[in-house]
Amino acid sequence: MDEIFGVPVQMIASQLMLGLVNGAFYAVLSLGLSVVFGLLNVINFAHGAFYMLGAYVAFMALTYLGVNYWVALLLTPLIVGLLGIVFEKTLLRHLYKLDHLYGLLLTFGLTLVLEGTFRAAYGVSGQSYPMPEVLRSSLDLGFMVLPAYRAWVVAASLLACGATWFVIERTSLGALLRAGTENPKLVESFGVNVPRMVMLTYAFGVALAAFAGVLAAPVLQVNPLMGSNLLIIVFAVVVIGGLGSTLGTVATGVGLGVVEGMTKLVWSEASSTVVFLIMVVVLLMRPAGLFGKES
Repeated sequence: MDEIFGVPVQMIASQLMLGLVNGAFYAVLSLGLSVVFGLLNVINFAHGAFYMLGAYVAFMALTYLGVNYWVALLLTPLIVGLLGIVFEKTLLRHLYKLDHLYGLLLTFGLTLVLEGTFRAAYGVSGQSYPMPEVLRSSLDLGFMVLPAYRAWVVAASLLACGATWFVIERTSLGALLRAGTENPKLVESFGVNVPRMVMLTYAFGVALAAFAGVLAAPVLQVNPLMGSNLLIIVFAVVVIGGLGSTLGTVATGVGLGVVEGMTKLVWSEASSTVVFLIMVVVLLMRPAGLFGKES
């Protein structure tokens, strides 16, 4: 069968693959945002800026130091995570007991600073980042041609999401993190350094954003606004999946990426709004999100 409802199978498969790639980015970014909110109760509006920063760190490491993609994929999340630690220790830590609005305004301000800095240094036209040589090939599946790098993006993103979910939900460290956010004084009485644990959790959340930035660099043009363009969708994914639900965030991110990709086949004009239409419907029917817990 060459067509389904009048649409060529190859076109459907291509859009499905594109949706999976976008969904992989949504899943990793949303998971980092969900971890920070779920464990620290902070609305991190700078998450998109850290995603952009990850792409630029990889680009600068290659341009000025000759650091290849694979080394950058390992080092960039560590570097951006350290920057997240500095931000958390010097500024964000003082706002934990205040209204959410203060943290949102502070992280929004950080976003403007980072975007303005890179816009002044590199402009807004975007920089290209080459794919690693080993992933420049394609695999002919008969019904479609599968680019190796896009398959790698999906696999690496799902692996990162799965590892994060396992640590948070199935290990003693994850249990300690959840307990530390719900009753920090009790956890501190057992000799646990809760402020350090909170700091490392924030660093891990922004490191996930940087990891996604490195994965996106060869696919997208590296530019100062690349994070802002995704941030609103990422917030929608977290709301639909359920605030603080790691599994729900991953499943929703991948699912919405596929829905968005397939919508382009039948009604391309609606592809940019379908995520928000789904969010409205979900909030009307289930305000806590698909996988969230009713308070």
